[in-house]
Amino acid sequence: MSQILGVKFNDFGQIYYFSSGPFVVREGHSVIVKTEQGMGLGKVFVSQQDLPEDITEDSVKTIYRLAGEEDLIIDAENKALSRDALKFCKRCIDTQKLEMKLVDVEVFFDRSKMIFYFTAPGRIDFRELVKDLVKEYRTRIELRQIGVRHETQMLGAIGNCGQICCCRRFMRKFMPVTIRMAKEQNLFLNPTKISGICGRLLCCLSFEQENYEQFHKRCPKLGKRYNTAHGNVKVTRSNFFRNTLTILPEVGDEIEISLDDWPDVLKATSPDQLSSREPADVESRKSDGPQARSGAGRGQPSGGKRPERSESRPPRGERPARSDRSRPARGERPGKPERSGKSERPVRPERPRPEKKKRPLDSRDGSGQLKDAEKSESELTNRPETGSQERKPAPKNRRPSRRRRRKKPSGGSSSGSSEN
Repeated sequence: MSQILGVKFNDFGQIYYFSSGPFVVREGHSVIVKTEQGMGLGKVFVSQQDLPEDITEDSVKTIYRLAGEEDLIIDAENKALSRDALKFCKRCIDTQKLEMKLVDVEVFFDRSKMIFYFTAPGRIDFRELVKDLVKEYRTRIELRQIGVRHETQMLGAIGNCGQICCCRRFMRKFMPVTIRMAKEQNLFLNPTKISGICGRLLCCLSFEQENYEQFHKRCPKLGKRYNTAHGNVKVTRSNFFRNTLTILPEVGDEIEISLDDWPDVLKATSPDQLSSREPADVESRKSDGPQARSGAGRGQPSGGKRPERSESRPPRGERPARSDRSRPARGERPGKPERSGKSERPVRPERPRPEKKKRPLDSRDGSGQLKDAEKSESELTNRPETGSQERKPAPKNRRPSRRRRRKKPSGGSSSGSSEN
């Protein structure tokens, strides 16, 4: 049964996946594989049954064959050739006075191509350098410019933590690192502390960035004020490792609470409603403090206890119902002294609504006719309809509409009003 092999062509290079095919391969064996750039010799670092999630079956090729002793000798000669080419290229760079730094030289297994890796601050005109390299090695020459991170990955270094750099040990792809990550992780923005050997931001800042993002989503905004069980507080800082928040109330010292208890602190109205209750002596001091004084101001004793019932007050079961109690009038209440200088305010009776007098129809003013007609209409609409009573017809003296009045003016009243 074929296996999935993870092959590396360099110690610092990326892992490429191949199928073992009919060959029996173990970790540490050397194999010959076909690549887009020709034949190559690699070393097996991973041997497993399943493909990684980001690899498809179509992209996996079968190895060409297992490497023999002759292949291993050729590989050793290629490594010696790369060391000699590195020295020769450095001499040519010094002779031509080029502003570039040579990092490493890679020789293909069949010597069909040689790649020279270098770093430079800008663009370099190395046409004369390529001519010298072609005359010396009689093969294809490629000069590839790389960044400072890849340079550290190829050469290796010791980081600030005292271990070999992550890019040299296990990293194969560089993740983007920004200064925002350092701010979210509450690090001092000191370049010597947050920068690596390469001079760029530490790659390890991106390792825990996802956890910090989830933590900050749960945290309230720093510097904002909230109404909580401890009163109006201000969120001063948060601690990712302890999973806590630090709040500052208006009166008192800072309080550190767990982030899991923050929703309960917002919902509660007093510290007594929280799950973590305060000690009994603190609660007793609080009850003897402002609460007792506020109770005394409302007519209660300073001890906070209600006064005992007097003997003259009947028990609750013997009291008459509220509806049976005879309530004296306002002026007849016994024991209440009369107010000096102020007379008792009598109850204002409801005033009867006076009826409007009907004006005769032969009046010179046409407004009385209109008011009588409106009143008769309102009486008809407000009167409830019953089965026994029939609806009365409209009065005969109803004022005609405007159109009718214009066409057929009635009597002297309409003519008199028009003349006026």
